[in-house]
Amino acid sequence: MATSKAHAPPGPPRAASGAAAPHFSAPYRNAVLGLLVIAYTFNFVDRTIISTIGQAIKVDLKLTDQQLGWLGGLSFALLYTALGIPIARLAERRSRVNIISIAIVVWSGFTALCGLATSYLQLLLFRVGVGVGEAGLSPPAHSLISDYYEPKARASALSIYSLGIPLGTMFGAIAGGWIAQNVSWQAAFMLVGLPGVLIALAIKLFVKEPPRGWADARLAEAVETPGALGREASEAGAPNPPLSSAQAVKPPSILAVSRRLFGSWGLFHMGAGMTMASFAGYGSGAFAPPYFIRQFGMDLATVGLIVGLVAGVANGAGTLMGGFLTDWASRRSARWYALVPAIGLLIATPLYVVAFTAADWRVTVAIWMVAGLLHYTYLGPTFGVVQNAMSVQMRATAVAMLLFVVNLIALGFGPPFTGWLVDLLAQHAWAGAGGAGTFTAACPGGVGPEGAAAGVDMACKAAMAKGTQGGVVGTALIYAWAGIHYLLAAITLPKDIARAREAQ
Repeated sequence: MATSKAHAPPGPPRAASGAAAPHFSAPYRNAVLGLLVIAYTFNFVDRTIISTIGQAIKVDLKLTDQQLGWLGGLSFALLYTALGIPIARLAERRSRVNIISIAIVVWSGFTALCGLATSYLQLLLFRVGVGVGEAGLSPPAHSLISDYYEPKARASALSIYSLGIPLGTMFGAIAGGWIAQNVSWQAAFMLVGLPGVLIALAIKLFVKEPPRGWADARLAEAVETPGALGREASEAGAPNPPLSSAQAVKPPSILAVSRRLFGSWGLFHMGAGMTMASFAGYGSGAFAPPYFIRQFGMDLATVGLIVGLVAGVANGAGTLMGGFLTDWASRRSARWYALVPAIGLLIATPLYVVAFTAADWRVTVAIWMVAGLLHYTYLGPTFGVVQNAMSVQMRATAVAMLLFVVNLIALGFGPPFTGWLVDLLAQHAWAGAGGAGTFTAACPGGVGPEGAAAGVDMACKAAMAKGTQGGVVGTALIYAWAGIHYLLAAITLPKDIARAREAQ
């Protein structure tokens, strides 16, 4: 018997060309996500290793902490942020898999070249090159993930992707610290940079480019399907419409994406909260390893192990918790996309202050782990809101624009700000202890000059430790600022997300 058109079962999602869209099984999608996590891990290994081995570089090249901050900050962030948006615009039209593969090769090569630097200027320029390559990962990766995962699972999927941040920090700290301690800081750069080429090859060969809007089309089909699957999809919220071929050729303008991203109270404060949380994280994180060396006299390998365990265990657990907890709580109200980060950051702030003023390093580590667990809950919810509020053809550009603001302000100026604060407070401590002249002149590299009396070296190190403690604690207070932004975002966030979806 013929089936009427009104009651015909829906067919499979269609690609823009009209052909049946490919099927991506859950295991395959999870494997793709796993590869992207590995890529992001190497991204952060190469990005943050400078903080772990920075003390060795500082002493070898006789640098100030502000100069060290520029190596981990603006030198990297300048072209990283500038190129992010053009690369994202390209990713709206071209193969995201190819862009990611090429980007990994570029940043891995420049990381290895950092190991050949013999001067501060050379190292600065090679760090700029690292930033050029790393600009090509996250915008297309977020776009890929959003095409593989439906809206109700995106915060969780993006929190898993964001595990690359704590995992990269962990591996960079442990491996970089050990290599710098036992071989040299130059070898550390080379040995963590070169393996990235293998990751680029694996992504190129294994990851398939999904049709734009594949997960949204799949959800739209489920909404029309009778029974439990349709009810579950309906409860997940209205999906973004699939991408047509015309949209694929000409994505919305940067101005249109900017209005969607920053034009509402809720989304603006989500972005501002992420920016300030990242500013505090990059700034204080850049000087946490030197803090343990200067305050407690630890070696690079031991500090790398401590920092790596905190980053991998506490920060990683917090990143996952934020995404999964938010996806669960947001079924009741979208406000929880903002409230989960707000609560985490506001509780973490005083814990950081207590941790980095403790007299025993074991107490510092224990409290630091709790603070890291709470503060890292902001990543998955923020990225999830951005992807869910954007139409299919805006996603890579929206992430690039958010990261442009976040990284230019946070990564570009967070480490230099903390370095400046450390130098300022070290000078104050030096003068307060009766030291003559400026601290940087009297204590090149933060230690007594060659041939100086033991008392001079001790006074230099004491002032350096005091300044580092003040710089880390002062920067950590900015986490509370970030938490307030997330509280403000919660006021209107459900309406802002609904309006954004209606505008599509």
